[in-house]
Amino acid sequence: MTALALAVAWGIVAGAAVLGLARRIAVTRRARAIAPRTSPRRRFAPRRLCVGLERRWPVTVTSRVLGAPVRRRRARRADAAVVTELPIAIDLIGVAIGAGCTPFRAVELSAAWSPPRIRRVLDAVVRSTALGSSFDGALQEAAHRTPAVRRLTETLRTSARLGTPAAAALGRLAQEVRADVRRRAEAHARTVPVRLLFPLVFCVLPAFALLTVVPVLLDGIAL
Repeated sequence: MTALALAVAWGIVAGAAVLGLARRIAVTRRARAIAPRTSPRRRFAPRRLCVGLERRWPVTVTSRVLGAPVRRRRARRADAAVVTELPIAIDLIGVAIGAGCTPFRAVELSAAWSPPRIRRVLDAVVRSTALGSSFDGALQEAAHRTPAVRRLTETLRTSARLGTPAAAALGRLAQEVRADVRRRAEAHARTVPVRLLFPLVFCVLPAFALLTVVPVLLDGIAL
């Protein structure tokens, strides 16, 4: 009887182990069947990661080096566009302040009627002030983000801090900015002949030679 009891006990233990193994196998199969439908968990592969970085690093450095002139040109164009639109915003703010508005209220009203680029700058000042920032801090942030409006922000900060009328200062600033825009336009116009040199030398002159000189030479050779 003792041997029979031991045999039954060992049989139960072995059967439980086999059943557990079969259950794990079934769960594994189900997981493999579901795995393609969900996002698989990627294993960390240092070698592959290093290879990817080695492949991407030269491309990243090259794109940064080659894209730097393009980014600087875009930044200059954006600053030039802001400077071109700045006198209109200064006039609007000056008119609002002359009508009795505070500097903040003048900026808020001018933002609705200003050109698009300078409107984004003024809207950022109004939005920062509405979110809890001080008017002086919002003007400082706008000057840091868009250096072209620094003179306007300094004039408004002085007027808001000291309580002095800013209409006359804004009028002088508008005249200075318009003179600056005019000087920039004249300087840009003086660079037009230099920029036309490349198409003239490499496009117009070869086409002129092909249409006039080459036929004469071919006729002379044919004779």
